[in-house]
Amino acid sequence: MTFDDLKKIFMGPTLFRLDTILSPRLVPILYATGLAALLLWAVTHLFATFGHNFGDGLWGLLEIVVFGLLGLIILRVVCEFLLVWFKVNESAARSVSLARISRPLTDEVRDALHDIADDDETEGGVRP
Repeated sequence: MTFDDLKKIFMGPTLFRLDTILSPRLVPILYATGLAALLLWAVTHLFATFGHNFGDGLWGLLEIVVFGLLGLIILRVVCEFLLVWFKVNESAARSVSLARISRPLTDEVRDALHDIADDDETEGGVRP
């Protein structure tokens, strides 16, 4: 994602239109931010543990390797889950829009009124 893409997202009409889903475009930003946070944590943890003594520093290196890899895997799985979820939502919305037959609004209102009248007749008459 380039600076021009970010500029289009935040300065264009995309941010204010609700007919498009913006979140799949923001998942790479979430991933990059998560990677930067993991790197920042690793560097600060390294200096903090070596600041105490050498033994704590070696233990800190082990923690960075184990928890860093675990954090990286969790971040990757969460981002992929979000992308899959948005793809499923997009395909479901597309299938619903294709299945919907475009009819005039007056026909839909007429059918709704007939359905309400049929419900009233099956309930035993006119409502008070």
